[in-house]
Amino acid sequence: MSVVILGGNECMVRKYKDLCRSYQCTAKVISKMGGTLKNRLGSPDLLVMFTDTISHKMVQNALNETRGQDTVIVRSRSSSMSALGSILGTLRKTLNARIAISADKCAERCD
Repeated sequence: MSVVILGGNECMVRKYKDLCRSYQCTAKVISKMGGTLKNRLGSPDLLVMFTDTISHKMVQNALNETRGQDTVIVRSRSSSMSALGSILGTLRKTLNARIAISADKCAERCD
């Protein structure tokens, strides 16, 4: 699963990526605006916005760029490691539940 993190502390970029790796995710961290987001965002499975450390303009640009994509968008006021860990943990539980439901539906159809 691919994750894009907008905002956060610049000194925490490596820690954000390591935490995402522990959840079997590939992470891209964008802590500064620096140009357009169109080429930098891509089409992630999860977009995490640490709203306390990014501008309103960056939030709006990110929302506009991901419009129409199948991207889960999560906003967090805190840019701490525990906040990111809880987001990733919650998402993992949700995805596992969806996979289990899909497998059950498939098994019902095959019977």
